[in-house]
Amino acid sequence: MTDMHIKRIIVGITGASGAPYARRLIEHLAIAQCEIHLIVSALGRRLMADECGIKRFDPDALTAGRASQLTIHNENDLGGPVASGSFRHDGMIVVPCSGNTLSKIAYGLTDNQLQRAAMVTLKERRRLILAHRETPLSLVEIEAMRAATLAGAIIMPLSPGFYLNPTSMDDLVDFMVARMMDLLGVWHEIQPSWDEHVAAERLARRAETR
Repeated sequence: MTDMHIKRIIVGITGASGAPYARRLIEHLAIAQCEIHLIVSALGRRLMADECGIKRFDPDALTAGRASQLTIHNENDLGGPVASGSFRHDGMIVVPCSGNTLSKIAYGLTDNQLQRAAMVTLKERRRLILAHRETPLSLVEIEAMRAATLAGAIIMPLSPGFYLNPTSMDDLVDFMVARMMDLLGVWHEIQPSWDEHVAAERLARRAETR
């Protein structure tokens, strides 16, 4: 890792399908030695149980033994530390981000600490990524995406690509997690980028023709 700064990242999990993305992101942030602050909504907890079998949020299990790097915050505590502008961090990502949470953030409504932390991130001009998964989209969500983008958020649809020839669900999940890590500015070695993939294919073709 060339950047010696320990990055502080806020991760929010809400009730849209896509729990494997959140779990894998937390694992890789821990591998990259980030300081992780996690907020999970009530429906996000149900999602993690349904899709990943996680019924109890154990920091040690979520971070593969790096529990000291993860702090779990109560979503109902609107006065919690991450809801304050004085809480400096390097970026916040909501993954997966439900349509309801997207709209709340886009229009400045804060019913819990997750939404409040997102609003403060925008207010302080820090990076906010909303990893939206639901499909198809109604005009309501499209307009909310526009409003959130104008406010400074980055809308990141959870739409994995296939040009790296994935062979498993883990490959598809890692494809998106790699993009999340890139947007957060966190070093990783999940899989090659497109230019690295093209370079490797060219080298392989040259070797075949020799």
